[in-house]
Amino acid sequence: MERAFWLREPGHGEIRAVELPRPGPDDVLVRTLYSAVSRGTEALVFRGEVPASQHQAMRAPFQEGEFPGPVKYGYLNVGVVEEGPERLRGRTVFCLYPHQTAYVVPASAVTVVPDAVPAARAVLTGTVETAVNAVWDAAPMLGDRIAVIGAGMVGASVAALLARFPATRVQLVDVDPTRAELAKALELDFALPADALGDCDLVVHASASEAGLARALELAAPEGVVVELSWYGDRAVRVPLGEWFHSRRLVLRGSQVGVVSPGRAGRRGYAERLVTAMELLTDARFDAMIPGECGFDELPAALPRLIRGELPGPCLRVRYDAH
Repeated sequence: MERAFWLREPGHGEIRAVELPRPGPDDVLVRTLYSAVSRGTEALVFRGEVPASQHQAMRAPFQEGEFPGPVKYGYLNVGVVEEGPERLRGRTVFCLYPHQTAYVVPASAVTVVPDAVPAARAVLTGTVETAVNAVWDAAPMLGDRIAVIGAGMVGASVAALLARFPATRVQLVDVDPTRAELAKALELDFALPADALGDCDLVVHASASEAGLARALELAAPEGVVVELSWYGDRAVRVPLGEWFHSRRLVLRGSQVGVVSPGRAGRRGYAERLVTAMELLTDARFDAMIPGECGFDELPAALPRLIRGELPGPCLRVRYDAH
């Protein structure tokens, strides 16, 4: 009998027994090595803040149950294929699956982790995939002056990718001064919001706060672009369009990983985007994104602590007995 983490109701998680179906000829049975929890999206789910209008859009690929609960939710999972097509047996794979000790999915739902990417780092694949889509939406240019506001999993990943563009000035901005350590590990410049450099050609906002969005608009140069990555759940957000927005002719653009960026949709699919993210994770600097880890049995107690900010960093890795 396998086990899975379920949100019984907002604020309360538990581990439940799961009986797996027998794999079909085109399925794989995956034994989980690691999963990961994002303090962003999963925090909204944990608090029961997914608006009713977005229940369908917010569904994870292998979610069970319904919002606000009971629901089995998650999308960062790495494991080893125990049964399935010969080409996949014994391979380490990534899947958009919730927190569960083992699972059966179609073979097409898993992506092989390259040998150069450790399984413990590969749990970031879904997050880096979101960052890849955001960079495609942002369309940076050589020499751009860029600010990324919000040093969570997605924001820090976006900043790390944007810093690879030649001659760019990239600054990671966050209200938490301890995030300067993460920025340093990613070889990025860091600033508190009040100290952030302005006159930016591009600002990416990922703090999920009104203050962060307002600061993003302030930092943008005339004709600048602000890409909004934040997901606010059921919270209403005021946007200060009466100050710099019109006089500077700013562009406010939404970005969301559920759709491949229109700039690439004709040439790239979801699978190719995922492979791109996996290739980027050969960079060991991404290890800094996951400062904390817990065992699977500890998850019901650790998740509330992560969301309350009592555990370090933007991400919690969950360790399973299989390895």
